[in-house]
Amino acid sequence: MFTQFEHFAASSLMGSPEEAPPRQDGHLHFDRDWEKSAFGVAIALSKQGHFEWEDFRQTLMSTIADWEATHDLDDPEWDYYQCWLTALEQVVVNSGVIGAGELERQTSQLLNCKTTGA
Repeated sequence: MFTQFEHFAASSLMGSPEEAPPRQDGHLHFDRDWEKSAFGVAIALSKQGHFEWEDFRQTLMSTIADWEATHDLDDPEWDYYQCWLTALEQVVVNSGVIGAGELERQTSQLLNCKTTGA
């Protein structure tokens, strides 16, 4: 169940179809686990006061507009949550939550992580 802030945050993105998170049967829909994590991180960091939700929302809309300006609107590479992640990265760096170099290092470390079988 959403808190009042989480409900506001999710609802505030529903203004236009381009910026609204994907939904299925009226509920937020995530195809991959990382999408749900990125969504939750954005809401949690804003709720904790690390950045204003409106700053994130505006950055997301700008990220989507940038993507649309360089791609055909029916491009199968469209990925809402990739735009979400890009916007989140910009906002956390701009707000000082993490430095750009540290974000890059952490991301690289995560992407190059090797798992071992048990």
